[in-house]
Formats: sequence, structure tokens, C-alpha cells
Amino acid sequence: MASIFTRIIEGEIPCYKVAENEKFFAFLDIRPLAAGHTLVVPKQEIDYIFDIDDATLAEMMIYAKRIAVAMKEVIECKRIGVAVLGLEVPHAHIHLVPMKSEGDITFTNPRVSLTDDEFKRLAKAIGDKLK
Repeated sequence: MASIFTRIIEGEIPCYKVAENEKFFAFLDIRPLAAGHTLVVPKQEIDYIFDIDDATLAEMMIYAKRIAVAMKEVIECKRIGVAVLGLEVPHAHIHLVPMKSEGDITFTNPRVSLTDDEFKRLAKAIGDKLK
């Protein structure tokens, strides 16, 4: 059975897409720790990030860096934090979280509520910085 992320990539489930290329897909987390919290996933469904071959994993991190740089241009924050947890969805993914302090990337924190329009504006603004 396809993971929820594969179903998002294939367009079966809607998302706030930030960007994609032939190997990776980036979209906003719908339960964000901060406005702009983005997930970067490989299009190939692999459960554990360290099961990804070295070349693809390196490309994924470089792709995540491009997204993070764009996020930093759009979102007021000190840094874009990076986290790989990998237990909540059986599809490797990198969390990119705008941070003003280290506590902002604590996954037990309350989630931020955004409107549909806010999600759409953020996804477009980040994506536009990549062009």
C-alpha cells in the first residue's frame, strides 16, 4: 500500500506543493511547528532515510538546502532547522522548520494553525524564490 506521501506525490491527496523535480517533492506540513514548515521527500518510496543510496541521499540534502534558502528569504526567522524523525510516516522525509530559537523545533510543541490562503501564499512564495 502506498504511503500518504506517495499518494500526495501522485496527486491523489491534495497538498500545498512548494516544488518538485524528477527525484524529490517538497510541500508544506499541514500540521506545522511554524509557518512555512516544509517536508522534502524522495519520489521513490523508501521507509528509512539511511536506506537511500548515498548519491540520492546527497542529492536530497542539496535539494533540501535549496528549499531552506528560499524559505529563509520568505519567512522571518533566525535559521531553518533540519530534522529527520522517520517514525510518523513510512516514507523518508526531511523536516525544514523556520526557527527563532532552538525550542521551535521541538515536535511536542503545539502546532500552528494557518488558513488555506496562508498555506497557499507561503507555498507559492517559497516556490517562486526557487525560479
